[in-house]
Amino acid sequence: MADEREPPPMEESNENNEDDIFSEAIEEQPVEDSKQEPTRVPIKADINTDDLFSGEGDEVKLDSEEEEEEEEEEVPEPEPSKKDESNPFNSVEPPKPTEEPTPTPQISVSSHSSSSAVKVTASKPSKEEEEEEDEFTIDIKVSDPQKMGDGMGAYMVYRVRTKTSVPAFRKAELSVLRRFSDFLGLHSKLAEKHVSKGVIVPPAPEKSVIGMTKIKVSKDDSGSSDFIEKRRAALERFLTRTASHPLLRMDPDFRDFLEREGDLPKSTNTSALSGAGVMRLFHKVGDAVDKISFKMDESDEWFDERHQQVENLDVQLRKLHSSMETLVHHRKELSLTTMHFSKSAAMLGNAEEHTALSRALSQLAETEERIEIIQHDQADNDFYQMAELLKDYISLLGSVKEVFHERFKTYKVWKEAEATLTKKRENKAKLELAGKNDKVPQAQNEITEWSEKVEKGKEDFEKISQTIRKEMGRFDRHRVEDFKTTVVRYLEQLMENQQKLIKCWEAFLPEAKAIA
Repeated sequence: MADEREPPPMEESNENNEDDIFSEAIEEQPVEDSKQEPTRVPIKADINTDDLFSGEGDEVKLDSEEEEEEEEEEVPEPEPSKKDESNPFNSVEPPKPTEEPTPTPQISVSSHSSSSAVKVTASKPSKEEEEEEDEFTIDIKVSDPQKMGDGMGAYMVYRVRTKTSVPAFRKAELSVLRRFSDFLGLHSKLAEKHVSKGVIVPPAPEKSVIGMTKIKVSKDDSGSSDFIEKRRAALERFLTRTASHPLLRMDPDFRDFLEREGDLPKSTNTSALSGAGVMRLFHKVGDAVDKISFKMDESDEWFDERHQQVENLDVQLRKLHSSMETLVHHRKELSLTTMHFSKSAAMLGNAEEHTALSRALSQLAETEERIEIIQHDQADNDFYQMAELLKDYISLLGSVKEVFHERFKTYKVWKEAEATLTKKRENKAKLELAGKNDKVPQAQNEITEWSEKVEKGKEDFEKISQTIRKEMGRFDRHRVEDFKTTVVRYLEQLMENQQKLIKCWEAFLPEAKAIA
């Protein structure tokens, strides 16, 4: 029994200890409220603010020291004094002043860091704007296609109008006549000078032998109006993209193309079946063989990823372009079928003896005529906005691939120079071992010459790599802008045509209901 009664005193002692703990807390609280509270709270606030500002002082000093002093003055002063005077018996509130000052420095620090991040992001587009010289504007329009001459010697001439604020041009407004071969000659000159340096030159429209033969043979231009309009729009886009490039717009050949009055020197080797065209085809085949025979050890992952991205984008754009051309074809067929249906409905309305039914059929024929026009406009909208944009960017990706190939060729020249330099050094070592000292100076001169070629090849490779990086960044920005603008315009036009269709059917519905 004595053993069984011993645990209760132990529990009572624990309970007494617990009671003592809570009693001490109860006794200490009024003391803190009455005596220690006015003195302890400011000390804690000062310690916390000093610790926060001292620990993250480097980040806060990005703005100014005056803002830090204002924050230190505003955080500790107002809240503890009001709480001490208004709630002297509240034992829960004293910890709050110590908690409230802590987030304010953190918020200020995070705001400073975010403001510095905003400054960095804001500086990037400003550099891009400086590079692209966005403060100057240049607007180019190609219009008024005219057929010059007769027979197989006939050719097309286009009016090129330019409005610009670029000071390098002689006039703010220019107007010249240019034939299609002049555009091809301009592209060949720009590509010859800039592609080897890594600059993406916008491609010129392809020369169509069949289309031009129809224009030359036919006496009436109505049958070839679609071909002429497509070429005119393509030439305008070519000049606009070239003018948007900060380097190409300042090229002397480009300015001469827009400024020189009268005819330009006749461009040679621009024919699709010329000897130069055949040579270009052979060069492409040779470049493809070089890619297979010589493998480039790519050390930069960025170029490897971008090359793969360009290949994938090319495949997807070609698929989308094919689908869009199919859509355009179906819309034109639908428009043509609607026109036949309209004529059949009109003939049936004339033969119908019932007055109300005859009137409804005639009204249906008129509605179908209006719908046929809307569908034809939508087919043109599909082609000139979406299909042509996709076709242009497929060609632009071809220009991007040419730039990447130029980098490949620069790398190949550099590595071949290194291999030759190694052979020259081995040859010099053999001459020295063989005792042919009379040939050693010549071998040393060859080593010096090839060493310079190796250094030049390395510099050229680094330069073209940097240029391609900048060109790809610029290409991506313009690609996003072009697709956004074109898709939004395309959808707006599509919605507008759909609303017109709804109005046509809403206008016809009362006539159908009026049949009795």
